Amino acid sequence: MKKMMLLGALMMLCTAAVGHAQESRQDASISLFGVYVPPVYGLNVHPLTTTSTGGLLLSYRYMLTPRSAVELNYTFDQNSLKFNTIADPNSRVNSREQEISGAYVYTRTYKRYNPFVEGGIGAVIFTPILNTGTTQETIKQNLQIGGLFGAGMAYEISPSFDIRAEFRGFIMKAPTFGAVDGLFSTNGRYYIMETPSIGVAYHF
Repeated sequence: MKKMMLLGALMMLCTAAVGHAQESRQDASISLFGVYVPPVYGLNVHPLTTTSTGGLLLSYRYMLTPRSAVELNYTFDQNSLKFNTIADPNSRVNSREQEISGAYVYTRTYKRYNPFVEGGIGAVIFTPILNTGTTQETIKQNLQIGGLFGAGMAYEISPSFDIRAEFRGFIMKAPTFGAVDGLFSTNGRYYIMETPSIGVAYHF
């Protein structure tokens, strides 16, 4: 009898846990991403190029409906920007970059596959690293406001976890780091950070 009661209690516990996982409306994810930025051409810069690098993406989603969610993101990466200017064709800035953004996410469910698209707004903080890789000293931190867009696929590996792959993009004005005499001016040209990512999400 005790074994039957214990078995029944375990079955009820498992059922409750599965029910909770199925009804979960929140998830947190951690992903690794790559960064690619097309060259930017301006009046004084021919062109601005950015080294490809990798970074970390942290996201939190809250489901408003079975198909709609809101998302908060934080990213971190570090790379080098080269400003090929007339005055100095070898100007470089090593930069630490952080994105803080919010987005609306629309998703669909096909068995274990969950494709989604997203769009939102946010800011990228460019912080110059004053080391031997940075050739200019009279520069300062930039904050650029822009738009986030993306599309991806989540694959459910359990009621609580999925693998998430996504192509993200963030469009903003090119950073100038407040360089003197408009040295790094790109005349308001747009700077597009393309960041494909892959990671794991936990639903709770």
